[in-house]
Amino acid sequence: MRPIQIPKGLVFAAILGVSCIVASAQAQGPLLGDGVENLLTFARERNPEYAGMRYEAEAAMERIEPAGALPDPKFQLELRDITRMGEQNPTLNPSQVGKTRYLFMQDVPWFGKRDLKREVAELEAESARGQALDVWNQVAAKIKTTYAQRYYIHRNERLTQEILDLMARLEKIAQVRYANGLSSQQDVIRAQVEQTGLRNELIALEGERRQADARMNALLARPTTAPLAESEKLRPLPAPAILEYVGLEGRVRAHNPLLAAKEARLRAAEKGRDLVYKNRYPDVTFGISPIQYQHSIKEWELMAQVNIPLWQAPRRAQERESEVMISAARSGVETVAHQVFADLSENLAGLAAARGTETLVTDSLLPQAELTFQAAVAGYETGQVDFATLLDAQRQIRQAKQNRIKAQAEGQSRLAEVERILGEDL
Repeated sequence: MRPIQIPKGLVFAAILGVSCIVASAQAQGPLLGDGVENLLTFARERNPEYAGMRYEAEAAMERIEPAGALPDPKFQLELRDITRMGEQNPTLNPSQVGKTRYLFMQDVPWFGKRDLKREVAELEAESARGQALDVWNQVAAKIKTTYAQRYYIHRNERLTQEILDLMARLEKIAQVRYANGLSSQQDVIRAQVEQTGLRNELIALEGERRQADARMNALLARPTTAPLAESEKLRPLPAPAILEYVGLEGRVRAHNPLLAAKEARLRAAEKGRDLVYKNRYPDVTFGISPIQYQHSIKEWELMAQVNIPLWQAPRRAQERESEVMISAARSGVETVAHQVFADLSENLAGLAAARGTETLVTDSLLPQAELTFQAAVAGYETGQVDFATLLDAQRQIRQAKQNRIKAQAEGQSRLAEVERILGEDL
């Protein structure tokens, strides 16, 4: 049988194609998600919710200049005696009518109204910026929390797989002891049942991981099935001295964007009230009017016009409305302040508890569980303890490791909430 001859050109093309694929994979670099910082950088440019609020804030900034500008001037044209006392047919030619009056008018608001309108627009823009920053802080907190959840799931998957491998080894030990008549077949069956339960947990964890990946990709404005790197590393928790409530309270008052937005809204309502009270005074219109006779301008007129603030009932209703709006804005500030400081206290307590749990498990519970498990393995091999005791020791060490991972993830979630409340990273 003759060997199959592969054309050299086809081999070269295949090698070139593989090289291109490898080069493309290397050019793409590491997958997104290997650290929370690059996720935040990616989301800041692409998250649509934050982008929408940022655009609204930019639009509010553009309202400042027109708010304090003068109204557009007006121009009026009057053609008088267009038949020249019946001597000609009607005409619209200014040089052929009896006379033409040109009127240029400019409305001028009462003193201080333009400044108040500009200040109201500035404060509303400041409020819009605060709301946009608050939206970003919420998005950033969700990213940090989801990152911590993915870390917990990935580490739990690894731990479960390690325990599954361990149970496979324990099953072999039980089979050897059963073959030698040193234990019952029940030990082998229990080891197999334990492995089945672990495999079922791995399936559940895989589903949780996919859900967490979908949530993260949604925050990043990516396709829900886009690949993400595993969450390998967590940010270090700040020192306890930095997380004192008294010290953070002042920083919250100075930097919390939602509280700042509400306070700007309150100041805008106060300026709006001042503007409403200014409406008790009339606005003025000034005008200048040249009058044309045939081909030349022979007269000039000046005019001034004021509106008369005569009807007081609607004006008083507007003033009462402005006072009520101030009260509503002040209540909004108080509501947000109470909620913000309650959330701060709650999350600081949760963060301290998570830190304490992690320290206790790492320094005390986990070493004790490992010693207990090692002793149980040695005792089972020599027949001093039964298989149930060995399983119980294995479950204790697994529970301790899960508690440590859970405490780490909980600490990161609480830290994310504290930073959201502060409006800045610690």
